This record gives sequence, structure tokens and C-alpha cells, in this order.
Amino acid sequence: MLSHIVIFWTDPNQPAEADELLAGANSLLKNIPGVLHFHAGKMAPSHRPVVDQSYQVALNMVFADKKAEHDYQSHPQHLEFVEKYIRRLMKRVVIYDFEGPPAPDAR
Repeated sequence: MLSHIVIFWTDPNQPAEADELLAGANSLLKNIPGVLHFHAGKMAPSHRPVVDQSYQVALNMVFADKKAEHDYQSHPQHLEFVEKYIRRLMKRVVIYDFEGPPAPDAR
């Protein structure tokens, strides 16, 4: 299993940009073949100083393996998302990918 976490910094003075980015992610990314889990949302404020609160939007996706994530990266809908939203709205983006054992069978 591979987790793909993407942290997005948009212009914090333009809150509509975060909403636009989330709408684009939901419409273009969540149904790409190979995506086992999709979760996107805005930064959740916290009183804990260890929690990074500098970003505006995060995306958490799970794939069966690195090949599935690689196929996702070249899918036309992902490329459209990059062109329409990332290139225009992003001030900064950081990606964390990590692998773990396969998820247990959920039967």
C-alpha cells in the first residue's frame, strides 16, 4: 500500500482559491482508477503548537502500490488538475509518499 499526501499553500488572503482547489480535486482526482482512498480538505486549526497550520489544503490518497500511484500521475485527469489548478493557484506544494504493508481484507 502507498499513501500519497499532498500539502498545498495557496494565497491565504484569497480564501476562494482553497475552495476552488478542493472543488477541482474532488471533480478530477477522486475517481481516477487505482485510487483506493481519497480525502481532501482544508487545514484544521489546532491549539497544539506541533501541528503545522501554515497551509490551506491537504490531499490524502491511498494506492495499492507504487505502480498504481505512477499510473495516477500520468492519467489525463491528473494532468488536467495540474494544469488548471496547481500551476495557477499554488504558492508552494509538498508531497509525502510512504509505503506500508497491504491493508487487511475488510470483510
